[in-house]
Amino acid sequence: MSTSRPAAPPKAEKREFSYSHHGITIADPYAWLRDPGYPEVTDKDVLAHLEAENAWFEMRMEPHKPLVDALFKEMRARIKEDDSTVPQRRGDWLYWSEFEEGAEYRKYYRKPIGDGDPQLILDENALAEGLEYFRLGAFTVSRDGNILAYSFDGSGSERFRVRFKSLGNQIPPSEEIVDVRAPWGDDAIEGTLGNLVFTPDGTQLVYGLVNDSWRVDRLMVHRLGTPQSEDRLVYLEKDDSFQVGAALSAQEDWLIIGTGDNETSEVHLAPANEPTAKPILVKPRQKGVEYDVDLRDGVVWIHANDDHVNFRLATASLANPGEWTTLIEGSDEFYLDGFELYRDFYVTEGRLNGLDQIQLRSYEDPSLVKPIAFAEPSYTTGLTNNPEYHQDKLRLSYQSMVTPDSVYDYHVASGELELLKQQEIPSGYDPSLYVTERLEIEARDGTKVPVSVVMRKDRKPGGPLHLYAYGAYGYAVPPGFSTTRLSLVDRGFAYAIAHIRGGDDLGRKWYLAGKLEERTNTFNDFVDVAKGLVAKGYTAKGRISISGGSAGGELMGVVANTDPELWGAVVAHVPFVDVLATMLDGDLPLTPGEWPEWGNPITSKRAFAQILAYSPYDQVAAQDYPPMLVTAGLNDPRVTYWEPAKWVAKLRESKTDGNELLLKTNMGAGHGGKSGRFESIRETAEEVAFVLWQLGLAE
Repeated sequence: MSTSRPAAPPKAEKREFSYSHHGITIADPYAWLRDPGYPEVTDKDVLAHLEAENAWFEMRMEPHKPLVDALFKEMRARIKEDDSTVPQRRGDWLYWSEFEEGAEYRKYYRKPIGDGDPQLILDENALAEGLEYFRLGAFTVSRDGNILAYSFDGSGSERFRVRFKSLGNQIPPSEEIVDVRAPWGDDAIEGTLGNLVFTPDGTQLVYGLVNDSWRVDRLMVHRLGTPQSEDRLVYLEKDDSFQVGAALSAQEDWLIIGTGDNETSEVHLAPANEPTAKPILVKPRQKGVEYDVDLRDGVVWIHANDDHVNFRLATASLANPGEWTTLIEGSDEFYLDGFELYRDFYVTEGRLNGLDQIQLRSYEDPSLVKPIAFAEPSYTTGLTNNPEYHQDKLRLSYQSMVTPDSVYDYHVASGELELLKQQEIPSGYDPSLYVTERLEIEARDGTKVPVSVVMRKDRKPGGPLHLYAYGAYGYAVPPGFSTTRLSLVDRGFAYAIAHIRGGDDLGRKWYLAGKLEERTNTFNDFVDVAKGLVAKGYTAKGRISISGGSAGGELMGVVANTDPELWGAVVAHVPFVDVLATMLDGDLPLTPGEWPEWGNPITSKRAFAQILAYSPYDQVAAQDYPPMLVTAGLNDPRVTYWEPAKWVAKLRESKTDGNELLLKTNMGAGHGGKSGRFESIRETAEEVAFVLWQLGLAE
């Protein structure tokens, strides 16, 4: 943090630069904020500008530090600091994790089934020591319980390093497992991303390797005790837009190799103990067709959208895996978004009228369906950690906007839901003081958009309201519980989630209606939901704070341009706002894989025009803007730091108001902001303080 006090907000230098496509020339005077040496950022002018913006942020927030501290204190008080997960069985062991009081990160434990003392098998706090950023990636134990493989990112760049740890299998176990002298004890694998998969015999590990464009284009297999240079290729993906990953089948006898982009997929199979054997192609890729598979007793199970947009479930023989026989037809009402195979039954998951469903099904009688029922009008639920093929109980999670995160075991034979744990809030929480509602608000084209709302029962009508949305990639924002959200709700806010098109909240069609040529539906839905909430008396124009991150940050940029008078405050986290320039750069990490979502403006004049028409950076105008807080991560490979930096620079040049505009760049973090449970809460406290300040509620 700078020690000098800036007298005015930073004004980025304008340097002449332009580019032309399809006969249209675009001026981009802030393009220089992209360091030419990226992903290394060493340009002195770039760093100086980012530091100047950070200094301005610190100075403007300094008078509100007592509020930030108070918010942080109350948010932290809602966290049970010495918390642990519910143990779950895998093989001969129970596994769980714990937070110790005051610790930023978890410790991972196990103990043998029956009697035995806990073993500490991994300590994130020790791994994170001395690092500004730490994130544990994959974590997997070999089938025999002897070896732990884990990966971690120490910078936010999303390039993970894999390490191995000998757990031994001694009973009674020692108090803490430490690395032992083993032939593979010093093994390390660099530059990975995604799952880690042990072969069933525990001698090999399959992993994904990240290329220079942050794309997992190949699967490799590492034999323990050999250098990474001797690792062998399992699968190479040659399509620049596809990424590849791996998993084991339900019975752990097949390696499932999946590759795809945002709209097309393809699956190959290999014997789990022979990952480099010639793979079996399930069905050749076909543009627009997505499918995933599992196997049971030599039968391939396929979840696919080839004949219905909301997916069907089919089966095939291993001899002819591309000849699919429908087991469950696709449905306009039920969105089938996944399935799990177990020894005695299988489970389908999906959404009905936008609400999560878990259904138990019989192998013998396809018509027999046992849904797990929940009483609240709006909630989110799903299977969690069920690692055994033979499960007589299913572990699932449940929460709503008023019900804290709850862990249940569903007893398959009796249908009983056994509550194992509910999130504790040490400072106190009374759910009877709050109410959650699920509304439908009509958008300008007549489409009814679902909205989930939570507020105190004693809230006065017309008060402040915070509106959140994402609206991209088919991601449905769940109407779940949040302790940090209470800091707004307990101050008289209603908190609303707009389930706008672009997510798949109401099925796959809902997603398709918010991408490519239909992208503007996403933005219109959000604005129309806000206006509808005003019309229904929930709030008033100018009393609405809004937030979104990444693609949701793009949403913030668009609606700040189109309807600035609606918003009392805007918070845009790592916002994807320089959409046109990013989609025109095929050499930029991840861009080719994004074209199916946004369009390819390089090859399509129509896509170029459509993206240009809404791209927040390109559409900044000489007009009044609402107060805005923008964040960025210097090491972010998904939304590169220069997008929010360029956007803020152009806003400073163009806007005609005197409202706050702040940019905070995390100089040692990536897409998710700071790591550690308390450091991330402090950033949330800053966001809430900014909102309260701008809406005149800081006192």
